[in-house]
This record gives sequence, structure tokens and C-alpha cells, in this order.
Amino acid sequence: MGTDRQAPAGGGRRALMLTLATLGFAVNFWAWALLSPLGPRFKDLLSLSASQQALLVAVPVIVGSLGRIPVGALTDRFGGRVMFPLISAATIVPVLFIGLAGQGSLAALLVGGFFLGIGGTVFAVGVPFVNAWFPPERRGLAVGIFGAGMGGTAISALTTVKLVKSGDSATPFLITAVVLALYAVVSWLVMRDAPGRTVPAQPLMARLAATAKLPITWQASILYAVAFGGYVAFSVYLPAYLQTAYGLEQADAANRMAGFVLLAVMLRPIGGWLSDRFGPLPVLTAVFVVAAVAAAAQAFTPALMPVGTIAFLTMAAALGAGSGATFALVAQVAPTDKVGSVTGLVGAAGGLGGFVPPLVMGFIYGQFGSYALGLALLAVVSALTAVLTVTVVRAAARRRAAASATAAARPVPSVTGH
Repeated sequence: MGTDRQAPAGGGRRALMLTLATLGFAVNFWAWALLSPLGPRFKDLLSLSASQQALLVAVPVIVGSLGRIPVGALTDRFGGRVMFPLISAATIVPVLFIGLAGQGSLAALLVGGFFLGIGGTVFAVGVPFVNAWFPPERRGLAVGIFGAGMGGTAISALTTVKLVKSGDSATPFLITAVVLALYAVVSWLVMRDAPGRTVPAQPLMARLAATAKLPITWQASILYAVAFGGYVAFSVYLPAYLQTAYGLEQADAANRMAGFVLLAVMLRPIGGWLSDRFGPLPVLTAVFVVAAVAAAAQAFTPALMPVGTIAFLTMAAALGAGSGATFALVAQVAPTDKVGSVTGLVGAAGGLGGFVPPLVMGFIYGQFGSYALGLALLAVVSALTAVLTVTVVRAAARRRAAASATAAARPVPSVTGH
């Protein structure tokens, strides 16, 4: 580890570290999302109510979201080289438990799902790890590429049910456990933290308290709750919406949801790249304006082809790009030794933000028999977030930039001649 601090951070080494981090994100998110595709199966097998099925799917997401807060702070302290293999190895335990012994009762599935949430915390490991490896002018693209690892949820969505049908109920869990184990070994042997990584001296709780007082923490949390939360909400709720509003078959609705997810994943690095070129604030403003327009158009439930499809794909592109741009903003504004802590809180806000829209949409449909009001609310929230970006967030970013410039211009006291 000592030679690591003096080693030059060459482009090839950076690319290797970014690749390993992105793979780790994808593999752990694959494991994190294993229960969601099997929800209907467990509902039939265990005679679960709709609320019990929803709870089963929600538990790993809640734990994975809230768990990012301490994991991000721990990553600031111990680095991604320790935390990536640790999180991956820890996730193997609940994956094997559910696959081999935990599918016989709701209680066992909930316990397994709780610990499965560990896999969802890996996001808070990767952002500070990647951030430290890249110079400021390239962090947006780098963190955006890492963020594309959220496509691991698509791997789960597309393979889990098929693996159960072609094998048995344990097959997807055993395969995922093997992949996690291989990744844990490779990351432990190959991964290294960036040369000269800033290690905070404060205790964990003191750092979390200091992070909570930073304006960027709460501003980025709101932006990410809308951008990534919107993506999560639609990836979960879109099949039900398409079946109800347009009468699509389950398989057709699931395929369209997969297209929505993949487009959002592809646009995440592009959002980071655009942020490197034009700044994260203009990108975020455009993203939320576009999302507001698309949601407003869809509120009228237009024909699925072409207007409805265009509206949803436009929202997917905007929300994906917005997710990438949010962490380009974090990389630009957050203090170097608190990037992990800020990422943990912001990542938690994004994960939890995905819960509110499906609940609201379900409630509104139950009350009015229509999704129009829910989509109209999304349009309003997106528009208000755009206003927040160009006012409060922009002012805070300018203050931070001015303070950094002042600190950089401050003369260093001379020690010669004394």
C-alpha cells in the first residue's frame, strides 16, 4: 500500500479501476434486485397479500438505500479497495440463505431480504473510489460510467425468472453467489485506492454530522430523489401502468420496462460527460424541464404509439442523464474527504425517492381510476426541481467556487530567512 501513494495515476490504471468498480456495482445490484422479479411467484406460493408482496420487494431496497449512509462514511475512511470486496462477500450470505433455505415462509424471505440490502449499499463505495482516481474535469464522465452499473437490476429482471423455470428455485441465487465470490477475490487482489487519497481523521459519527450540515448534501439529495427516484419508480411501476392504462400483456409490458431501464442506464454516463463539458447545473436544469414536459404530455394518456412511447423514453433519457449529472455536481462541490459521506446520504435519498411515486400513483388510481393526476404531479415536481437548480443550488455552487478560489489564491507564508 505504501508504493500506491507514489505511483502515477496513469490512464490505463484509471480505466482498470473504473472497470472493476463498475463491475462491482453491477454484480451487487444484480444480487440486490433478485427478489423483485420473483414477487408474483412468492405471492402464489405463499398466498401473500398485495401489501405483503410489496413489503417483500421493499425491504432490500430500504436497507440498501439507508445503508449507504454509514457505508459511504466507512469508504471515506477505509477506501474502496477494502469496501468493494467486503460488501460483495457479505452479500453472498443472504443470497445463499434465500436460495437454499429462505423461500419457505414470508418471515424467512424478509430476514433474507433485509441482509440482501447490503448489496445495494455498494453505490456509496464506488462514487468516492472513482472520484479519487480522476481529475476534476473528467469526474462527471467517470462517475457516470460507474453509475451505468445500476444496469445490474436489468440483469436480474431479465434472467431470474428464466433461471428458475429452466433450473429450480435456487438456480439464480447460486449463480449470483458464485459471481459475487469471483468478484470479491478479483477486487481484493487487483483493486487499489487512488494515490494520495485523502483519509479523514474525524470519527465516523462526527463526519456524518458535519456532512449533514453541508448545503450540497441536501440540495443534491433533492435532485437525486427526483432524478434517480423517478427512474426507480418507473422501473418498478411501469409494467403495472402499461397493463392497466393500455391493456398490454405482462411479457410485453416487462420488455418495454427493460427498454426504459436500459435507455436510462446508457444516458447516465452521457449526463456526466455533458456535465464535464457544460457544467452540471445547466444539464440538470435541462433534464428536469424535459422530464416535466414529458410527464405533462403523458398525463393525458395519449396513444402508446408513438406519443406515449416517445414520452416515456424521453423521461428515461432525462432521468438517466440527471442521475449522472447529480454526482458530477457532488464531485465538483463536495469536500474531498467527505465525498463518500455525501454520496451515502444522497444515494439514500435517491433510493428512498423511488418509493414515493408508486405509492402516490397507486393511491390516486384507487381513488380516481386514472393515473393522470399522478403524472401531472410528477410534471410539477420536476418543474419545481428545475427552479431549485437555477436558484438555490446555483447560488450555493457559486459560493463554494468563490471560497475555493479565495483559498487557492491565499499566499503561502515564506519560511526562508528566518
